[in-house]
Amino acid sequence: MAASGDTSVLAAAKAKSQKSHELASCVLKDPVFSYAHLQILTGNPHQEAIELDALQVRSYCTAALQQFLGIAGTAISIDTLKVDGADCWLRIPRDNLGAFSAAITAWRGTNENGVHITFQIKGCSDWLGSLVGRVGQDALWTK
Repeated sequence: MAASGDTSVLAAAKAKSQKSHELASCVLKDPVFSYAHLQILTGNPHQEAIELDALQVRSYCTAALQQFLGIAGTAISIDTLKVDGADCWLRIPRDNLGAFSAAITAWRGTNENGVHITFQIKGCSDWLGSLVGRVGQDALWTK
C-alpha cells in the first residue's frame, strides 16, 4: 500500500512542477553563414592607426583570396557588416570559412605609402552574437 501512495505523491508533484508549456522549438544545426572579425595590422607599431572603409576591406580580402585560391577564391561571397576603425566584421558562407581564414592568414599583405598592411583574424564563429561578445576581452586581461 505504501507503494501506491508513493506513486500518487510523485504524480501530483510532477503535475505541479509543469507550470510552463513549450509552444514551439527550433534547432539550427547548420547555419548558412559564418562570421569573421578582422583587424588591420601595420608593420610599424608606432604607426598611427589606419582607418578602414568597406571598399578597402573588400579589396584586401579579394587580394588574399586570389593569392591563395586563384580565380576561384574571388568567387567567394563576402559581405561587410561593419567597419570600425581598424576592425571589421564580415559574413561569409559557412562552407567557405576555412578557405577564407586560410587565405587571410597566408596573405602577405600590401605596401601603401611605405607602410606594410595585413590582416589579423581576431575571431571566427557560426554565430555573430558570440563573435561580437568577444570585443574588449583583450583589455580585460591586459590592463
